[in-house]
This record gives sequence, C-alpha cells and structure tokens, in this order.
Amino acid sequence: MIVQPYLHFEGRCDEAIEFYKKAVDAQVDMVLRYKDSPVKPQEDCKPEAGYEDKVMHSAFRIGETTVMATDGFNSGKQEFKGISLSLTCASDAEAKKRFDALAEGGKVTMPLGKTFFTSSFGMLTDKFGVDWMILTMPR
Repeated sequence: MIVQPYLHFEGRCDEAIEFYKKAVDAQVDMVLRYKDSPVKPQEDCKPEAGYEDKVMHSAFRIGETTVMATDGFNSGKQEFKGISLSLTCASDAEAKKRFDALAEGGKVTMPLGKTFFTSSFGMLTDKFGVDWMILTMPR
C-alpha cells in the first residue's frame, strides 16, 4: 500500500504547482483539466463557475513522494487543517533553502533551528495554507 497526500487548492492549483516547482524542485507528472475530461461533472459535484480551465487532477513529485492536487470545487475557500507535510532534507543548508522558499508569502510557526533530535527543524504555513515541517536527517 501507498499513502499519498491529495491537496485541494480550490482554484489556485496552477499557482501552487508553480510555487512548489521553485520551492522544492517539484517535478510535474501530469495535469488534467476539467475541460479535457471525457466525462462532465455530475450536477451535484460540479465546481463553481469558470471551472473548465481549472485542474481536475494533477500529480507531482517532491523527491521520492508523489503529491496529488486539484482545484476541487474552485470555491476559493481552501482549508488544510490537522495535517502537515514533512520534508526531510539531506543537509542543514538544503533544509534552510527549502524552509526559506516555502515560507515566502507564508507564516513561520517555528523558526528553523537545532533541536534535541536533529540539527535543523522548523515549521511553517505556506502561502496556500499548507503546513510544513522541515528537518534534516536525524543523526
């Protein structure tokens, strides 16, 4: 079995993918737009108006992990609660680089620093509301 995060950006998926490409070197595997689907959404599952060019499904890789994402219902009301993405880096320098990039436009909740369990650990919420924990490989 594999567990993979599936993020609903509610209208900002393209922007999020571009951000993650720069911040964490995300590699895009696929993007499927609503207008390209051979099946139209059911009336009770139809996104908000103007959804045709929005992302129905996407997949991108951050390191060895595949993250899936969508614009969902294109409501503009994204909420990521009760979950964080944890990014483990090979070095303190890489952790700082990724932390700073992900924090751009977001909010640092715990500055990156040395802890009892690793040489670098910090937490932030990125500009899309996704919570991240960044750390180096514990030694």
